[in-house]
Amino acid sequence: MQIAGKRVAKRRVFYIPGYDPIHPRRYRELYRKEGRDQADISGYRIELAPGQDNSRYGWHVSGMIDGCRTEADFRVLVWSDIVKSSMDLNIPQTYLVLARTAWTYIASGALRRLMWLRKGPVIAALYPIGMLLLQLLVAVLLAWFVGANVAKGLLVLVDWPMVARLLGWATALPLIALILRGFRKIDNRLFAYYLMHDYAYSAQSKGEDPPDLRARMEEFANEIAAALISDVDEVLVVGHSSGAHIGISVLADLIRAGRVPANGPALGFLTLGQVVPMVSFLPKAYRLRADLKYLSTRNELTWVDVTAPGDGCAFALCDPVAVSGVAPENKRWPLVISAAFTQTL
Repeated sequence: MQIAGKRVAKRRVFYIPGYDPIHPRRYRELYRKEGRDQADISGYRIELAPGQDNSRYGWHVSGMIDGCRTEADFRVLVWSDIVKSSMDLNIPQTYLVLARTAWTYIASGALRRLMWLRKGPVIAALYPIGMLLLQLLVAVLLAWFVGANVAKGLLVLVDWPMVARLLGWATALPLIALILRGFRKIDNRLFAYYLMHDYAYSAQSKGEDPPDLRARMEEFANEIAAALISDVDEVLVVGHSSGAHIGISVLADLIRAGRVPANGPALGFLTLGQVVPMVSFLPKAYRLRADLKYLSTRNELTWVDVTAPGDGCAFALCDPVAVSGVAPENKRWPLVISAAFTQTL
């Protein structure tokens, strides 16, 4: 593999996941399986080994592609603990978050602007709201039906209408909670709570970075900066989904601070399945919009954005800088590529 005529023999790869509570070990297992399958399809060889630095979750890959060997160290930049903490809400809290998130997107005009882009991600964003409201409606109707029949049955036995109604309500209210808990137990199939917490995480601060995430991003920046003064040929940062806009701000900070050496390793930035507009359209996303504008002009890195038109949850082929309204005249990045490679290449 080559960069501007120079073969890449050693590479450091930093992967920033999206809003996902799964253990980082899962990414290594996915890479092991999918990487092997892709190697078989494309006609190259890769070998996985444990990571050389046991302090973080990572792995080592030796690849032989077109007769050239490349050694790569992968590391997952973990923020799943922050994700888990933000998802630790009970059912009433989740419905309160639903109302706040919907109001933030509607009142700020962000929802209207998002609908001018691709419909798929907007539908995906509306899905958890619709599904949670449907669950509440089903719970209320079923509980009302049962409570009404309990009250009606009691009136047959005793002529105390007030007592019958009170006992009907006493039956219905706990039943609502029971039904909603039942829906939550099967959320691993419905994903309503998961997606609601995802969209609410950025909306709760109207686009500003939450303090806990901001601190973690500084740790990410330090790790990447250390790699940029090592003896590798390339440092590649990969941001997936929500990890894309995290990567944008981390790299913008590194370049502003002069922590990307002029004669150091090549710096690559790959964004996959980005949902940047979901955050950059929010009213207080000043920092992200500034970082988008800044990063789009820099020659210290190469930024490639890859999305799949068939991915209903990503803003496929939407330039995150341009659609956020911050594209300067001297804009260089990102290079937007479709993951439908048969149509791109």
